Amino acid sequence: MVPREGASGGFVLFVNMAAVILIFYFVLIRPQRRDQERQKQMIAAIGKGDEIVTTGGIVGTVIRADPDRLIIKTGGETKITVERSHIARKSSADDRSEFDPITGQNR
Repeated sequence: MVPREGASGGFVLFVNMAAVILIFYFVLIRPQRRDQERQKQMIAAIGKGDEIVTTGGIVGTVIRADPDRLIIKTGGETKITVERSHIARKSSADDRSEFDPITGQNR
């Protein structure tokens, strides 16, 4: 008997598709899940006294932390209630500019 040509074509196609799916998972999905987990941990760890930046770009210092919301002081006596899900990141000393927009000079 002569073996049929293309009989293993379906198996090769299956192996190739599985390889593409695995590459897609390890390149795109897994790092995104890791980043989401880090973001959740960072948001859960925010407490009183931390300086944060919201997704809307508002910068403030946390004066009260509730399980779902934070009350932040943005300047002067202005206080804003923000949901934890709208926190983009913690602000650090590196984020703060040395330029004072009021005086127009470096601090």
